[in-house]
Amino acid sequence: MIVQRRPPGSTDVLLSRRKTPCYKGHVPDFRILGPLEVSDETGPLLLGGQKQRSVLALLLLEAPRPVSTDRLIDALWGEQPPRTAATSLQNFISQLRKTVGADVLVTKPPGYALSIRPEQLDLERFRQLVAEARAEPEADDRASILQSALDLWRGPPLADVEFEAFAQSEITRLAEERLAVLEERIDADLEAGRHSELTGELEALVRQYPVRERLRAHLMLALYRSGRQAEALDIYQDARRTLVEQLGIEPGPDLQQLHGQILRQDAGLRAPDAAPPAEDHFDEVLRILLDGRLVAVLGADVGELAGMLAERFDYAENEAGLPRVAQYVSVMKGSGPLYDELHALLDADVPPTAVHRFFASIPPVLRERGVPHQLIVTTSYDLALEAAFLEAGEEFDVVSYIATGPARGKFCHITPDGRGRLIDLPNTYATELSLERRTVILKLHGQVDRGAEREWESFVVTEDDYIDYLAQTDLTGAVPVSLAAKLRRSHFLFLGYTMADWNLRVILNRLWSDQPLSYRSWAVQPQPMPLEREFWRRRDVEVHELPLEQYAGILARYAGIVLAETTA
Repeated sequence: MIVQRRPPGSTDVLLSRRKTPCYKGHVPDFRILGPLEVSDETGPLLLGGQKQRSVLALLLLEAPRPVSTDRLIDALWGEQPPRTAATSLQNFISQLRKTVGADVLVTKPPGYALSIRPEQLDLERFRQLVAEARAEPEADDRASILQSALDLWRGPPLADVEFEAFAQSEITRLAEERLAVLEERIDADLEAGRHSELTGELEALVRQYPVRERLRAHLMLALYRSGRQAEALDIYQDARRTLVEQLGIEPGPDLQQLHGQILRQDAGLRAPDAAPPAEDHFDEVLRILLDGRLVAVLGADVGELAGMLAERFDYAENEAGLPRVAQYVSVMKGSGPLYDELHALLDADVPPTAVHRFFASIPPVLRERGVPHQLIVTTSYDLALEAAFLEAGEEFDVVSYIATGPARGKFCHITPDGRGRLIDLPNTYATELSLERRTVILKLHGQVDRGAEREWESFVVTEDDYIDYLAQTDLTGAVPVSLAAKLRRSHFLFLGYTMADWNLRVILNRLWSDQPLSYRSWAVQPQPMPLEREFWRRRDVEVHELPLEQYAGILARYAGIVLAETTA
């Protein structure tokens, strides 16, 4: 009968009802991967008290090398041993010999040694199995052998002597050795395609070892291969916070590299048994773009604009969105001062981004292929996209929403020479706008107008402006007929579009109600919120979590296009 061990200094721990000592008739088996145990063919053997067990543990850790008498005394009693220490040690040795056999525990200068074969100690059996697994080429077999090695562990190593000073470093070293092998077994399981089965185990291990980066990497990979990319990225962010808070360091290069691969959906992360995708994502998007069947939707980050507007008009509420700040200014100061300040802020030359420059580099390729030009939808007020096309020497038409005045709710058309006209009858406005001739930029939030009269300047910016958008029952009817048709029969690539862009959501709902988009589409956001992920999921839009500049750079490389450096 085996009973629970007692704290150090307690009386002998009973390991078996058997009381007959073992001499030469049986070959003892020793176990230190858990509570200290000795057994033979007849069962567990009796061991004495704490110090006797400490002697055996120290001899087992060094077996078959001898351990000096001085070291044994120091381990048992420290720097001030009693006068009877040597005699007490001899008594412990004598008692152990009665248990394990005089031919096993031998006197060997300068002290004592255990004359045992490697297979008699569970630690050596563990290491032999690990070595065997590492030589096994098949992941399934390797994982099985490693698990057999791990099954030899019955708990924390040397549990009976865990409070003894001599055992502290050994216990730490052995626990680390076991954890490293566990990580190897998980590696093998991942290689064998068992990612779905591993997530529960890995989540528990990450909670137990929160700063263990290799376990974090295993969990991220298992989640990613299980189709849970967002959760895999959340694990990285949690790891980063934990490492910074607890250790004051950033994640190591391996974990950072894996994070980048997940963001890019690197093909090398696919499970070994997973069928390769029919087409690489960037290849597919580029093919559809160069076939003239893609509409890019460019969102706008207006946080900085909201901050500057709030500062200019002493708006005190922190972190308020642009519609709230603009509504305050419009009510308290009037729409004239609001538009004047927006004009001053937006009239500045804004350098194009890599995203802008990528789309501005596409027209020559489309002309060469003989396909229609791009329809690009944007919610930006500034002229950075237009600047990119001008830098590239490309002409374009602008169709911009009018938010105020008698023409409110309609669009205007700005031609390449700067002339503007109201699109009063969108259902007949077809020949004036043609993607066969040049790119069309559809500005859903209006735009700044640099003309002296600012005739076509308009901004969907206040809460009232957004409410007007919601009230438009036939909003898509205000879009020129050729562009509306293009919107209905295209794939969409949403770049940086967020749920805050209400008016685009209105147009999507007018086009497709609450149904999924008619053609396969994608959304690229660096860090989409759960609500945004669900919004896209309901419309069968595939989400890619990647910085926009990086995404544009990858698309450009696939297209063989060298983008100019973005200036600050």
